[in-house]
Amino acid sequence: MKSDCMQTTICQERKKDPIEMFHSGQLVKVCAPMVRYSKLAFRTLVRKYSCDLCYTPMIVAADFVKSRKARDSEFTTNQGDCPLIVQFAANDARLLSDAARIVCPYANGIDINCGCPQRWAMAEGYGACLINKPELVQDMVKQVRNQVETPGFSVSIKIRIHDDLKRTVDLCQKAEATGVSWITVHGRTAEERHQPVHYDSIKIIKENMSIPVIANGDIRSLKEAENVWRITGTDGVMVARGLLANPAMFAGYEETPLKCIWDWVDIALELGTPYMCFHQHLMYMMEKITSRQEKRVFNALSSTSAIIDYLTDHYGI
Repeated sequence: MKSDCMQTTICQERKKDPIEMFHSGQLVKVCAPMVRYSKLAFRTLVRKYSCDLCYTPMIVAADFVKSRKARDSEFTTNQGDCPLIVQFAANDARLLSDAARIVCPYANGIDINCGCPQRWAMAEGYGACLINKPELVQDMVKQVRNQVETPGFSVSIKIRIHDDLKRTVDLCQKAEATGVSWITVHGRTAEERHQPVHYDSIKIIKENMSIPVIANGDIRSLKEAENVWRITGTDGVMVARGLLANPAMFAGYEETPLKCIWDWVDIALELGTPYMCFHQHLMYMMEKITSRQEKRVFNALSSTSAIIDYLTDHYGI
């Protein structure tokens, strides 16, 4: 774990307790865990544009516990990075609880990834295969609860749905009984990729739960977020690709405003964001506001200085 001053990374905004946010009756706007993308710089950006809660990218708990190098490269935070949920890929309750103890001074909670459909994750026993192992999920939640005594520290899960929704409801109810704080539901099965999201299934799950539920899947604007929140009856919405394309989405912008692009440049340079990540985020952000020819030129740029010169010349930034 890296920071300019480790002591300042301890989360100073416990008052922004996610559980309290979910019980406010207002739409809680959440930035999804995104491998390579939902790192500190991007989290800092979306927080400037009305994002209420951010997740880290998925971190493999076993590597995080065993390797100092993994900890330094995978988890970076600072004092303003609150409220924050650290998402882990895990299939071992002891390793997960060890990982949770490491991050608990620096985050509001941890999340267990039970939704990643990628083959490598499922082959390792992580991600979406866990929706078929409710006892293991319960064991992991229990272990973290037993090992982390920090008041208000949350333990949540992010899942996909089964073809037989009764199995999903059963999984969620078992997780709730074990002490899970909230559940994020991506409204597709592990086999589905670009098919329509089953918001009706998310609604049924919410109706069978007492704890907060977050809806996730194909939300591309604030208007869509508010609509999904309303039709599912959930407590919040989580967005991934929609925020990559428009980090100001939750503030009501239909496309990335130039000020947001400038903010990204400032934040990324200040935090030392690697060039590839810096450039890739800009390509996503500018997708809707550039022509095909402009994309060809911009995407071929190969240095930070070239990008800044391009933005200055074309957009007066």
